[in-house]
Amino acid sequence: MKKIVAVAVLAAMTMLGAVAAAYADGRHRADGRQQEEVSSAQYHILLGQCRFGDTAGARAQCRTDVKRNYRIGARNPDLDCRTYSSVSVCGELTLSPREQACVSESVGGGLTFRRAEVECYAFG
Repeated sequence: MKKIVAVAVLAAMTMLGAVAAAYADGRHRADGRQQEEVSSAQYHILLGQCRFGDTAGARAQCRTDVKRNYRIGARNPDLDCRTYSSVSVCGELTLSPREQACVSESVGGGLTFRRAEVECYAFG
C-alpha cells in the first residue's frame, strides 16, 4: 500500500512539474490558455502594428497583449494578416471610436471593410 501511495505522489508531482514548466517557458497565458504560435515575421508584424495605437497607453497595451498571446514558432496560416497602403497588420484590430467611425465612412464611400480597417487604424 505504501508503494502505491508513493507512486501516486510521484506521478502527481511529475504532472505539477510539467504544468509549472509550461507556464515558466511562456507557453501559457495567465488565464491558462496556450499562446498562439506564429512565425517570426508574423510576430514582428503584430508588434509593429502597435505603433498605430491612438494613445501611449493603447500602444503599450497592444505590445503587452502581443507578448502575452503569441510566441515565435511555426508560421500560423490561420492568423489573418493583410497589407494595404504598405501597412501590414495581423489578427483582430482594436479600433478606437474615431477609427470605427472612419471605417464606417470609408466603407460607405466604397472601400472594402478590410482595407478601410487597416487604413483607418494606421492613418485615421
